[in-house]
Amino acid sequence: MQLHSFFNSSTSYRVRIALALKGLPFDIVPVNLRKQEQRAADYVAQNPSAGVPLLTEGDFQLSQSLAIIDYLDATHPEPRLIPAAPRERARVLELANAIACDIHPVNNMRILRYLQEELGATDAQKNAWYHHWIREGLTAVETLLARHGHGAYCFGDAPTLADCCLVPQIANAQRMGCDLSAYPRLIAVYEHCAAQPAFQRAAPGNQPDYIK
Repeated sequence: MQLHSFFNSSTSYRVRIALALKGLPFDIVPVNLRKQEQRAADYVAQNPSAGVPLLTEGDFQLSQSLAIIDYLDATHPEPRLIPAAPRERARVLELANAIACDIHPVNNMRILRYLQEELGATDAQKNAWYHHWIREGLTAVETLLARHGHGAYCFGDAPTLADCCLVPQIANAQRMGCDLSAYPRLIAVYEHCAAQPAFQRAAPGNQPDYIK
């Protein structure tokens, strides 16, 4: 398998975590988002979304991080990251989608770049935008975990898709200087995950395309 990835992309990070948790070998194909390599014609021909990640397995290609992780769960079910039991599955998907659909889309690199390059936002305005949506989103996620979460991970004593989504989002929020003191449950899960070997292997700083 090959994973087209950018070290600092939270969506790529999610998939790297899933691959590491499942112990699946794969090769990284770097796509530098800062240099707009995802918009090159040959890459867009493979991934019309013009983003990362993109998983390639033989003649099969798949984009979108949640779809990729669902595919990995179907083809390599151990350890399972999306529970089979309907209510457990629903809770994991609820939290994963709160991050992947509510927080990430308004704060990713292309949105921040558009704010500045097309709408003329200052650095201060861009940062205010980012911090606002982090507060909105993580407040909801903290509440979900307070109500339904348990164990060392988001939902129990084994990682799930929820953890694959949470860890990159917290890492990005920390990198952007967000105040996360209002989210003790999220930080506890993040710190537990960050101490585990699979999560460490997937971390941005351990990627072949890492840039300081």
